[in-house]
Amino acid sequence: MSKMSSDRGRRALSGPTMGTRWSALFHTISAFDPAPVRSALQAAVDEVDEQMSSWKPDSDLMRLNAGPVGRWMAVPEQLMKVLGLSLEIGRASAGAFDIGMGDAVGAWGFGPSGADRALIREALEALRQAAHEVLELNVEGGEMRKRAPIVLDLNGIAKGHGADRLAETLRGFGIVSGLVGIDGEMRALGLRSDGEPWMIAVEKPDFASRAPHSMLALQDAAVATSGDYRHWVDVAGRRLSHTMDPRRGAPLATSPASVTVVARTCAEADAWATALMVLGPGEGERLARRLRLDVLFLMREGETVRSRAVGALFADGPCSQAAF
Repeated sequence: MSKMSSDRGRRALSGPTMGTRWSALFHTISAFDPAPVRSALQAAVDEVDEQMSSWKPDSDLMRLNAGPVGRWMAVPEQLMKVLGLSLEIGRASAGAFDIGMGDAVGAWGFGPSGADRALIREALEALRQAAHEVLELNVEGGEMRKRAPIVLDLNGIAKGHGADRLAETLRGFGIVSGLVGIDGEMRALGLRSDGEPWMIAVEKPDFASRAPHSMLALQDAAVATSGDYRHWVDVAGRRLSHTMDPRRGAPLATSPASVTVVARTCAEADAWATALMVLGPGEGERLARRLRLDVLFLMREGETVRSRAVGALFADGPCSQAAF
């Protein structure tokens, strides 16, 4: 196919979601009308936001947070899917990925309100049970109940799930080649129109600028990165990363600069990137090897960045290829 013909069929769509933007890139015949696809993609991420946002007081997640302990509460299908996967990864990571950190997230200023010293003290002193120990799901009945008080937060998986919903929506239109993403959580469908994989940059963990550290070539795979360099708050003059340590009820005191995970779905990649940030390169690397995850840890050493790769994918070097 000539470059001119390929350019005519290239579609780049985007829109707002979850405080950032979603994007979709795909190729179609020149006569294809992208308007219905754009509307469907926006509706898909709007549904995720309406169900899973901790910034919308009327979201389904906030309704569950406000519900009483011990009572079964209705859960919509997509939210149930995310809760189930969250608890599964929570168990597999021994609680490193914990969606029950909503009180700490809000207390430290990563929610709709700023940091609150009184709430920070409460979060630090709380006797915590992991979400997978507290929540009970009735998947067939579409219900959930809490065995103990807990404040749920899905920021570590909702954007990844949103990217998966974008991919599913494209497939619903018969589009089997494309690249979708939300705020850096990316999922690739098939190959590009030229038969090559989709190229994704793994970003350098730099606070001041954006530049690639390495490149990934993706085919029918997803990638997500959790890092300490994009989302943080300043508390008493100290920069604190948004990733919470479930063991402390506080932002991570030490962590890798970033963790990048490649998986079949973006929700899995998103959640595991968070879990492995919490565990760090030692314990996290051992767990990733045992579970056969493809992971790239980036650590700061003075002015340099050192990488540690787990899995065959990242062992290939600065331009790695993933296909599931």
